[in-house]
Amino acid sequence: MTYENLDGELVNALLGDGRASLRSLGEELDVSVTTVSNHLRDLEDEGAVRGYTPIVDYNKLGYDVTAVLQLKVEGHALPEVTEKLRQKDQIVSVYEVTGDADIIAVGKFTDTDDMNDQIKSILTDADIRESNTNVVLNAVTENEQFELDVEE
Repeated sequence: MTYENLDGELVNALLGDGRASLRSLGEELDVSVTTVSNHLRDLEDEGAVRGYTPIVDYNKLGYDVTAVLQLKVEGHALPEVTEKLRQKDQIVSVYEVTGDADIIAVGKFTDTDDMNDQIKSILTDADIRESNTNVVLNAVTENEQFELDVEE
């Protein structure tokens, strides 16, 4: 293994098993535990790897309703509105976008009443000019990550 590809290989190994030990990663990548530790620390310090977390299936935990909110907001208020959305527990993704909407947010809710209450709470913000909500009928793929292309 050449060190020029080590970071990509390390990320791919972690995608396969985010709970792998430094020793097992070193064995898989054919480098020392110290090398793995140093490269992993650098990736974390750079923000390329931001944490190790379980992949949660919200549907199996009772959050059966997924909604996509498209919001038009006053231009000056974009940072404030996105920050408020980011802080809401059931909003799992927030994007500033081009096109008809300014913000796309994705939320997970226990039922349509929960969704309705949460959306009404969001829409009390005077800087939100217009909204459109889509309820997801079927999540074909969700929370997918992909391996990095690494030259061999």
